Amino acid sequence: MKNRLRVALVVCLAMTLLFALTCIVKAEEEHHSDQVTKDDQPKKEEVKEPEALKPTVAMTLGLLNRYIFRGYELSTKSLVIQPDILVSLQGFSLEYWGNLDTKERATQSFAPDRPDRESYNETDLTLRYTKSFDKLSLTAGYTYYGLQYAKQTQEVFVLGSYDVPSNPTISIYRDIDGYPGTYFNLKFSQSFPVYKYNGNDITFDAGACFGYEAGSSNFWSTLSSSGKYTGSRYNALHDGMISGGFTIPLAKNLNIQPLVQYWYPLSNKAHREIKGLSYNPNGKLDSTVVYGFNTIYTF
Repeated sequence: MKNRLRVALVVCLAMTLLFALTCIVKAEEEHHSDQVTKDDQPKKEEVKEPEALKPTVAMTLGLLNRYIFRGYELSTKSLVIQPDILVSLQGFSLEYWGNLDTKERATQSFAPDRPDRESYNETDLTLRYTKSFDKLSLTAGYTYYGLQYAKQTQEVFVLGSYDVPSNPTISIYRDIDGYPGTYFNLKFSQSFPVYKYNGNDITFDAGACFGYEAGSSNFWSTLSSSGKYTGSRYNALHDGMISGGFTIPLAKNLNIQPLVQYWYPLSNKAHREIKGLSYNPNGKLDSTVVYGFNTIYTF
């Protein structure tokens, strides 16, 4: 019941935000129209008023066959529903992201809080600021992870991307709370127009990313030959992911994105087991396929 209430609250929040912003934009348009018709006579001196700042809002709903986070399988054999609301203004952005697992099952990396039942088991809030310098974009931010299946935690991060073919992006995430450690990620992405539909391009979207995990607290102690997690801290080439999909315009500002992702361990350490137990304290990584689609509405 609590999980359904949370989902309802998220939907209500999204609809309220959408309605409020729509009313603001409509009021501004009506005000501008009134000002134009009041006096059609030319004026000797006109003072231009600064344009009102308008936020950009992107609302996404993802439906996927499982939830993978940095290679860790956090759901399996169940539909996951992932709402996302991103509000951006003048380089700043605030993002809400959630995960509803429709039937939680245990994995190598995941102990469900509601086994074989639905659970709204993650709520993330992210604040970031992005500054662009010609083709270079730099971002700094903070994320709060509200987890039902593990300790709640916090991260700070920086990333840089360069606007050239393949759009290379380097990101560094530092956990400052529950699981102190640093995660490095190198990402590439590129979209290719393949067909024009109603004046808009359908694109094929290709991507790949590669991660390195560097644990810096006792939580990351690896499995020793004694069968206890007392070994050296986990530091390894961690996860890789290759993806492909399409962006298909359905209407103005409304797109659907069918996608497929292939996740795999980047090193023996990430996949290693000792006597049936994972060497990695968070669970070993396996090769896994994710598929589904995102629906995105922007205004």
